[in-house]
This record gives sequence, C-alpha cells and structure tokens, in this order.
Amino acid sequence: MDIDPNKFIDPVIEYGPKVIGVLVALVLALMIAGWTERVVRAGLERRSFDATLTRFFAKLARYFILIAAGLGCLGVFGIQTASFAAVLAAAGFAIGLAFQGTLGNFAAGVMLLVFRPFKVGDYVEVNGETGTCEHIDLFTCEFRTLDNRRLIVPNGSVFGNTITNYTGYDVRRVDIDVGAEYSADVDATRAALEKATAKVEGMLADPPPQVFLKGLGDSSIDWQVRVWCKTPDYWDVWQATVRATKLALDEAGIGIPFPQQDVHLDDAVVKALSN
Repeated sequence: MDIDPNKFIDPVIEYGPKVIGVLVALVLALMIAGWTERVVRAGLERRSFDATLTRFFAKLARYFILIAAGLGCLGVFGIQTASFAAVLAAAGFAIGLAFQGTLGNFAAGVMLLVFRPFKVGDYVEVNGETGTCEHIDLFTCEFRTLDNRRLIVPNGSVFGNTITNYTGYDVRRVDIDVGAEYSADVDATRAALEKATAKVEGMLADPPPQVFLKGLGDSSIDWQVRVWCKTPDYWDVWQATVRATKLALDEAGIGIPFPQQDVHLDDAVVKALSN
C-alpha cells in the first residue's frame, strides 16, 4: 500500500510554524510576566506601598499576562476564545467541585487581604503554629518560625482559625508567674516584688507595673508580676523581669518552694511493711 507523503508534509507545513511561534510566544510571555512582576514590585516598594499588597499585585500582574498569552496562543490554532469561555462556563460547576478546596483558599486569601488581620512582618499564631509572616499569596501564607523553619499554610486554614497577632500593637505586657513560700509575709513579698519592678530595664513607666496576688496554690502563694514594654523589646524585658524578681526575693529572704506532698500511713500499714 502506497503512503502519500503529502499527508504528513502538509500538516507539518501548515502547523509547524504555528507551533514554533506559539512556543516562542510562551517563552516570551514567561519572560515578560517575570519582568512585569519585578517592575510592579519595585515600583510599589519605591512608593513605600504596603508590603503585603505589593506582593499580591505583583503576582496578579504576572498571572494576568500568562493567562492572556495562553488565550492568544489558542486563537492561533483557530480556537475561538469566546467558545472556549463558553466551554469553561459549562464545565465551571464540575471544576468548582473538583477544586473547591483551592477556590476556598483563594477566597480566604482575598479575605485576608481585605480585612488585614496581619501583614507581612507580623509575628502571629495560626493553626497551632507561630512564626513571622513572610508572604501572603493567593492560595497560601508562608511563615518563618523562631527556630528558622519554613511553614506554608493554606489560606483556608489561616482565615478559618483563630489568629493571634503578637505584634499587632506597639506595646505588650509581660506577665511573670512566681510562687512564694507560705511562711513568707504577704506584705513583705509584695514590697519585694514591687521593688523588683523598679529595676527592670526596658519597661515602660506608663502603664505602670503591677504586682498581683493570684491565689493560694498547693505549695505556694501565687503572684504575678506585670510590666509593660514596647513590642520589639518583649523577650529582653521578659528575661530582665525574671532576673529582677529572683534577685529581689533572694534579697528579702523569701524562698520559692517546689511542689511537695505529705504522705500519711496508718499504723497497721507501717507494721505490715516493717515485718
């Protein structure tokens, strides 16, 4: 059986240049999209625009160019974008069901950008994890922990859970729990702890520090020393408060007890054990 070579040559002649042109166009689109993302980000950063929205708009510009290039390439092969959009609309319901988690993450990302519970650079706790926010993208948030781990959390898990923003305000309060022995005089303990608050470096005078009597524990009288500081100084003031509290109690001769229990045995049990 003879094979007509024109059956293979004609499609190559007809579609070969188009395929090459589409590949070149896609490569150029990737380059232009990357360049546009960098330009948009640099331009917004020069204007001191919000860091979170800067990254968002830069990514949005990149995706817009890639989608436009993809639709343009489809038109080269005779695929009408209008009919293509109709097909997408018809399949939208099925796609939505298949990607409901992804779409949910996208919607949550939009809500994060609208309501702004935190921004890039804030130290937050979300979904049981704590870290500094590095990126807020369309589908995920990226955090860096104190021990330098990289956490990538879906936006749905972020927006759908309780968010604690530790750097949301300029000022924070340091709370240090301490127990004093029961033999210590309450007023003398308070005076010693109040003296300790006067020696904490980095604390703020307003709001003033506070020594709070919390209650009577199993092995100690429970107190809490509270001082205020600027948020960036939190951990330094924490350590300084602990140190000042310990030194003040030592100077006053007030001990910090450890948990202990008294065990009482019946005489019959003692005799049985001794035998």
